Amino acid sequence: MSDAQITRIALGLEYDGTAFRGWQRQQAGVRTVQQALERILSRVADHPVQVHCAGRTDAGVHAGAQVVHFDTTAERRERSWVLGANANLPKDISVNWARPVSDDFHARFSARARRYRYRIINRPVRSALHRLHATWHHWPLDEARMQEAARCLLGEHDFTSFRAVGCQARSPVREITELSVRREGELVSLEIQANAFLHHMVRNIAGVLMAIGNGEQPVDWAARVLAQRDRSQGGVTAPAQGLCLTGVAYPAEFGLPGMRT
Repeated sequence: MSDAQITRIALGLEYDGTAFRGWQRQQAGVRTVQQALERILSRVADHPVQVHCAGRTDAGVHAGAQVVHFDTTAERRERSWVLGANANLPKDISVNWARPVSDDFHARFSARARRYRYRIINRPVRSALHRLHATWHHWPLDEARMQEAARCLLGEHDFTSFRAVGCQARSPVREITELSVRREGELVSLEIQANAFLHHMVRNIAGVLMAIGNGEQPVDWAARVLAQRDRSQGGVTAPAQGLCLTGVAYPAEFGLPGMRT
């Protein structure tokens, strides 16, 4: 980047993760959200742009409130960043807002909490309409059992049993501040908020709670899995399409839309 004045820009975006191989840029020819976004922002800025996100999502996982930042020498209005990006981005990515931020802001490291929703279509037959945005579970689920089991996961714990074997996080300790299970007709939703998440953590929690909800496991199984600190004891990882990043919280001083701390 040249010696011109550098501005840091934060963006809020949403995307349908169905056709992407996840967030993170990979080798040439692999379609990822980061690769698609950087290509278009570089065109709008008229120089190469590298973006940093609040949370890297896996293949097939969606986001309704992802936050990214990048540095630029281009002088553009907030509206110009939004309209310029959306005019060129593929239809499964949309930028919702843009804000200049101080250079001490970082989309990942400044975040104080993340929020996800996991959606389950619970009925005997598969859904044509929701197949890309919810997991189908054909055995009846008892959401009250799932909620009771979820209580042991609240607070700060070692979540080794709920992270992917290949997770690269230095520490398995995370703090869950909210975990609720709700049903609306045939739709069961898990709402979960934590200071940060481990790789596959939400999907592994969903897998444990579904096994409890359908009676395959007792209610206290979630507590036993947590205590064992052994991923091999944690059951099946729930499918990706049910998962969506729905919020990222930042200190109010940054003045960003959405969740705040």
